Amino acid sequence: MRGTDQMLIERPYDGCGKCLLGVRRLSRVKAATSSPERQWEDVLAAAASVGAHIIGWADDWEVSGATDPMTRPKLGPWLRDERGPYDGLVAAAVDRLGRNVVDCLNTGYKMRDEGKLLVTYGHDGPWDLGDPTDENRFTMEAWGAQMELRAIQRRNRNATVKMRAAGRPKGKPSYGFQYVRVVMGGKVDRVQLHPHASTVIREVARRILADPWHHTTSSEAARLNRAGELAPADHLAVMYGKQPQGLPWHPTSLRNILLSEATLGYLMHKGKPVIDREGNSVRLCEGLWDRTTHEALKKALTPRNTPFKGRHSFRDYLLTEVALCGQCHNRLYTQTSADAPPRYACTARNKGWPSARNCRPAPLIRAHLLDEYVEEWFLQRFGGGTIFETVYDPGNGVDERIAEVRATRERLRADREAGLYDAADDAAWFRERYAALGGELSALEAEPRRPAGMVQRPTGETVADRWFNASDIQARKQMLMDFGVRVTLFPHGAPVRWAAGVVHGPERNPTAR
Repeated sequence: MRGTDQMLIERPYDGCGKCLLGVRRLSRVKAATSSPERQWEDVLAAAASVGAHIIGWADDWEVSGATDPMTRPKLGPWLRDERGPYDGLVAAAVDRLGRNVVDCLNTGYKMRDEGKLLVTYGHDGPWDLGDPTDENRFTMEAWGAQMELRAIQRRNRNATVKMRAAGRPKGKPSYGFQYVRVVMGGKVDRVQLHPHASTVIREVARRILADPWHHTTSSEAARLNRAGELAPADHLAVMYGKQPQGLPWHPTSLRNILLSEATLGYLMHKGKPVIDREGNSVRLCEGLWDRTTHEALKKALTPRNTPFKGRHSFRDYLLTEVALCGQCHNRLYTQTSADAPPRYACTARNKGWPSARNCRPAPLIRAHLLDEYVEEWFLQRFGGGTIFETVYDPGNGVDERIAEVRATRERLRADREAGLYDAADDAAWFRERYAALGGELSALEAEPRRPAGMVQRPTGETVADRWFNASDIQARKQMLMDFGVRVTLFPHGAPVRWAAGVVHGPERNPTAR
């Protein structure tokens, strides 16, 4: 149905009593599928068969049939009466409403009790759930949809168990990894690091380990968002040829990625590594980092009390959090107005802060002027220097292997205490395996070790190179903070001179006021 016919059957709500909402749903949207188009045609044909028209579409793509219609992203708001009036629902089939008998009946009875129409393709006229024949037929179609869902779930569970027993992955790859298939659409041949995502998450881990007090999951999530890095869900969508939704990075999800043992290259199940017959974790490929680095990240990301530093600004101002007032020593803030450029100013006295009661006159300067002065001074002072990055050195690997063996032994001990090896043959296996791990641990502890720790290494990049290649103002501000630069601004006439390592105002900036 195209052109004029389509315009007649798709039009706004007019109160005619047959203004229906088109309902479409698909669990998995693939490039080769034609289901959305088929559902569209069936919905329009069903609406036309009862003389109704479509006022809108509730298209729930990538939504499981097991999801309650009331909570579906697109259909739910209509059913909760949050999207305006409508006279009923029209779908391609009963299973597009849901794959659960209770959910389908609840939706059908809601339409009946509210005096609304319920239409599906292939049924002659609207459903009348007050009629026993129609009610029984509707229930049987919902029951068939539920049985099909149960069969799909059972096949998926069985396939997952078999794949896990064989040490092969099933499901979505963790962030930083990708599946490699020899045949397009075939089984996973191997797992390997994703060339870009692995670099992104390794850089996040490096920055946090280098300075966990200033680099946190919150600041790193903000940095990734500013840099335009795809969030894990969008990254996965692009990997499989789908359009990203523009989702942001969240500190909690970033923290979960960093702390997951999936980063070690393990096959995971319910958040824990899968164990083989020997009691070892099943490894799919090389990890993003080793066990020692993993333990260091756990320590760095342990919640701790930190002093309140005020709200961080992520706007395009270079010296917020860097510039201080020379009178009261509080932070400078930005002022903006329609008829003047942005300014750095001390507003503490106007806010009534006791520490600023004698801050008179308060310093004030146009933002672009102070930014230019600081940039010039910083590049003259540090621009030719070589950038060194602080990285975590896991040592010679002995500590990593010791940590692995200890983790395996502690896991076996916990399972033993939980009663998993009470049978005679299991107990014998446990004693043999535990003793072997103890011998391996003793041998490793006798080997010479180079301890893990933070080391510095040159990057081959100068400070000026990094400054001019910085992605945004926030990246440059971070450089100033890393170098310990603090700008103290005094009002005009204050007896202050420039000092090494500190940027002052009046002598260099006669327009400061």
